[in-house]
Amino acid sequence: MLKKFLIRKNHYCDSVFLMKIAADLEGLPGISKATAIMATATNLELARIVGLIDDSIEAQPNNLLLSVIAEDEDVAIKALAQAEKNLGKVGSNIDYSGNSALEAKSIEMSLAQDTGLNLALISCPGEYAGSEAKKALRLGLNVMLFSDNVSVQEEVEMKKIGLAADLLVMGPDCGTAIINGLPLGFANVVTKGPVGIAAASGTGLQQVSSLLTQWGVGISQAIGTGGRDLSADVGGVSMTQAIKVLGEDEQTEVIVLLSKPASKKVVEKIFNAASETEKPVIICFFSNEKKSGDGLIQFVTTLDEAAEFAYSILNNGDLPERATFEKKKTSELFNQKDTQKYLRGIYSGGTFCYETQFILKDVLGPVWSSTPLDPAKSLKDPWLSREHTVIDLGDDVFTQGRPHPMIDHKLRHERILQEASDPETAVILFDVVIGFGSNSNPSAEMSRSIVEGQVLASKGGRQIYFVGFVCGTDMDPQNLKLQIETLQSAGAILADSNAMAARQAASLILAGSK
Repeated sequence: MLKKFLIRKNHYCDSVFLMKIAADLEGLPGISKATAIMATATNLELARIVGLIDDSIEAQPNNLLLSVIAEDEDVAIKALAQAEKNLGKVGSNIDYSGNSALEAKSIEMSLAQDTGLNLALISCPGEYAGSEAKKALRLGLNVMLFSDNVSVQEEVEMKKIGLAADLLVMGPDCGTAIINGLPLGFANVVTKGPVGIAAASGTGLQQVSSLLTQWGVGISQAIGTGGRDLSADVGGVSMTQAIKVLGEDEQTEVIVLLSKPASKKVVEKIFNAASETEKPVIICFFSNEKKSGDGLIQFVTTLDEAAEFAYSILNNGDLPERATFEKKKTSELFNQKDTQKYLRGIYSGGTFCYETQFILKDVLGPVWSSTPLDPAKSLKDPWLSREHTVIDLGDDVFTQGRPHPMIDHKLRHERILQEASDPETAVILFDVVIGFGSNSNPSAEMSRSIVEGQVLASKGGRQIYFVGFVCGTDMDPQNLKLQIETLQSAGAILADSNAMAARQAASLILAGSK
């Protein structure tokens, strides 16, 4: 295997497009690893850590770097040539004839061309994202900051600027929002309706909005805040603003608040802000917190509970009709060996990883993770599972120099085969997230992993349960129904939410231990 790289000077592409370029490269025959990045100091260091480049490479932050590890030089040259061709498609549809406006090269140019704009979506290297966000705020624009690698200090600073100007800052590291019916980032195609969502959780927002759409209840607005917003350092600034916005929005009848585990002090602040609205508010922060809110505030413990409560409030107490697992006779269940004791959760969504740990900890006992709810249960080596383990492959430790697993299935495929080879693995739990930005056919990729995993297990005389769910809607480009049918054909046991899948996986573990 050899390394080969290519540098394009003064060529900028946003991170989402570059993740797709890298995923396409890794999918080519003879390519074992690839990356496509802007050559910032941070990105170069991450590429060195994973072995994609060496210290001899010199590039500037405004340079685009493509790098591959290939079986031979001919394969590498052809792969980089194909990537260059794909890069050339950017901007190819611009009309330079003089019959249309010049392509905007800055936020100022965009505003000059259309004074009605009120939101800037920023996706650029983290070293520059904060200054671009502050520039947009000073120009009077709300901001969705898709970029990560922005310091906490800079996040606090930009949110203070936004608060003073009554402008919303969604992010940094805000991957999902739905504003006025328009999906932004990794979002799903949902129907318009009366539920407003504010979320410090991208896949949590996707799960709740998709479930409600499946049940015939639409979304008014879905506002992302960035994953650190409810930390003690940031103080819930964006979520507090979002609550006010949704409280004043005439189209919003019910408000849903979502977050990964949050600072207790900030939870109190969020509760007080929710109490000031005159609308029902449902709060899901993956805790056992219970407070009184004059009957208008309801704390729930899982994402599907949040969706169910919103549905119930809007439907006179009725609950939605939900899919149930097919009841199998004992004789139809896999004949697993005594060594098969443990559950392994392999996720692409960080919120699903947290939710599963919250559900399983009181059912199965200790659950280990690369992103643990309990710091004492942190894996020493995130690349190696122990006992019951649930990991988020979208975490930085796994995505260094790689596309996100919602886009590229390669890393998850490798990890699934690793778990299937372990004689202690009984159940593999997984998510499939569809919608804009995600893999064009993720269930086909996952089905290959399921089939190959079972083949590996069978060599040791074992079978494994694959339990999962698909997050999305039938209106998404990948189509929810088609994705479900593909996975079921491969032998997967499916639920309609992550919480239900986690409980089903736990029940299979407990049944096998009797």
